[in-house]
Amino acid sequence: MVEIIPSINVSDFEELKKRIKKIEPYAKWAHLDVSDGVFTKHVSWHEPKGLVGFKTKLKLEVHLMIDKPEKEIEEWLIKPISRVIFHQEATREHAFLIDKIHGVKKEAGIAIRPETSWLKLFPYLDKVEILQLLAVSPGMSGQPFDEGEFNEGILHKLGHIRSLCKSCIIEIDGGVNKRVAARCVREGANLLVAGKYLFESKNIKKAVTELKNE
Repeated sequence: MVEIIPSINVSDFEELKKRIKKIEPYAKWAHLDVSDGVFTKHVSWHEPKGLVGFKTKLKLEVHLMIDKPEKEIEEWLIKPISRVIFHQEATREHAFLIDKIHGVKKEAGIAIRPETSWLKLFPYLDKVEILQLLAVSPGMSGQPFDEGEFNEGILHKLGHIRSLCKSCIIEIDGGVNKRVAARCVREGANLLVAGKYLFESKNIKKAVTELKNE
């Protein structure tokens, strides 16, 4: 069954806490976007020390949209975080990062930008828990999923990976709405990360259900 993971992409920790509280009753996980302004043009909250002692019923996955994540990976391997996703394009130290994350009993994920070939993920199919395909450029929240020719490519990537690896957990992040969710699920997505669609809805519970059922 597909799982919906609310995405939180904000500039300060107080807003992050408010959003987590909003979605706690309706999700098992929260997806925290971390942008450094180097790997991305956009800068978002990226202070791991804010999470020290933070309590929530949700499991937290952190999406590190940062350059050379090996330089600060230790700071993110703290108790509230259950999964760390880093970008294939941001580092050459993929094995080092995976080993670091697994070394503290957390799940590892590797992500690629929309323009990156899915073949870049091929060496990691059996080495990480999550493969993430970004459907929009990393950074700003609320970017639409382009359903034209460009993101037909994202759906093809998803289909290729699923055909090669039936057991892989594949996450789609970016511009997820009801129509996008339906297409991604048909191609084999397990996890759908949604931000704007949930937080701008009048009823978050209903919005989560809509994404699951479509």
